[in-house]
Amino acid sequence: MNALKISVLALVASVALAGTATARDQIQIAGSSTVFPYAKIVAETFGETFTNFKTPVVESGGSGAGLKEFCKGVGTDSIDIANSSRPIKDSEVEACKAAGVADIQQVKIGYDGIVFAFDKSNPDTKFEPVDLYKALAAEVVVDGKLVANPYKKWSEINPSLPDFEIAAYIPGEKHGTREVFEEKVLAAGCKASGAADVIKAAVSDAAQQAKKCIAVRKDGVAVDIDGDYPETLARINANKHGIGVFGLYFFQNNADKLKVAAVSGIVPSGQTIADGTYPVSRPLFFYIKKAHLGVIPGLKEYVDFFTSDQMIGPDGPLAEYGLVPAPDAERDQIRKDFAGGKIM
Repeated sequence: MNALKISVLALVASVALAGTATARDQIQIAGSSTVFPYAKIVAETFGETFTNFKTPVVESGGSGAGLKEFCKGVGTDSIDIANSSRPIKDSEVEACKAAGVADIQQVKIGYDGIVFAFDKSNPDTKFEPVDLYKALAAEVVVDGKLVANPYKKWSEINPSLPDFEIAAYIPGEKHGTREVFEEKVLAAGCKASGAADVIKAAVSDAAQQAKKCIAVRKDGVAVDIDGDYPETLARINANKHGIGVFGLYFFQNNADKLKVAAVSGIVPSGQTIADGTYPVSRPLFFYIKKAHLGVIPGLKEYVDFFTSDQMIGPDGPLAEYGLVPAPDAERDQIRKDFAGGKIM
C-alpha cells in the first residue's frame, strides 16, 4: 500500500471517528466490579467539577466482560475505558489489535486486597493458602494419590480451623478477582500441599498441569458468584458458616456484618497491602482507547482528574473508600506515562 493510500485511509478513519464524537458526547466505561465504586466516585465528582462535560457513564460486569467490550473496535459503538482488577492479558491485547484498537494506554490506580470473610458471629480464623486449596480444589492428594476432594469440614483439613461444613462463595470466572484467587491461593496451595508434584508426575503438558492445580470442586461446596459482592454477602447472610471472597474495600464497608480471616498470619488492611506483607493483594487498573482521546469530549480531562492526587492520593476520597494508594513516585510515573502518550 503506497503512502497516498495510507494517508487517504487515515483521513477517512479520522473523519469517521470525528463523526461519532458528535453522536456521543459522554464517556462510556465498563468492567471490574472492584474498580466500579472508585470509578463511580470519580465520574460523579468529575461531573460536578467539570460542568462543561457530561458525567461519564460507568457500568460494572467484571474485568473480562469490560475488556471484551473495550476490544470490539474504535468508534461510537464501543466503550472508551475498561476498568480491570488484573492486568490486561496478551490475548486480549491481540484481540483489541485485530479489531482495530491498536493503541492502548494502561493506568494503575492503586492496590486492593482479596479477603476471606465469614459472618460476624464466627470465631477468629487463620488460613494458609494450603488450607483453602484443600477445601476448594477439585482434586487433592491423599496417601500420595490425587483423588476427588473428600473434605466436608474445615476441621478435617486443619484441626485448628472451625468444626463446621465447608461452604464457599467465590468470584465467577468472568471476574478479575477469580484469577488472583486462582494464582495467589489455589496455585500456591497446590504447590505447598505437594499436589503440584503429583500432578506433574501424572500429566506431561505444563498448561494442563497448571489448569489441574487451580480447578475448583464442582460438588456444590464451592459456588461461583457471577454477580457483584452484594450477592456474595447475601449468600453469607443465608448461611452463617459460609465464607465469601471480597475486595478489601467491600469488607471494610461491611465490617459490621463480616469477620475477615488472616492469611499466612497477616490480617488484611490498607497498611499490610501497601507494604506487601499481606499475600493476596493486587493492583487495579483502567485501560484507555487512545484513538478516542481528543475525540470523545472530556476523556483526557477525566483521566487527568482520576490520576490526580485529589482522587488517588492518600487523602483522596478513593483512599477513604478503601483503595490503597500507590507510593508517591509510582503515582508521579503514572501521570507522566499518560501525559507522554505511553502505549502498551
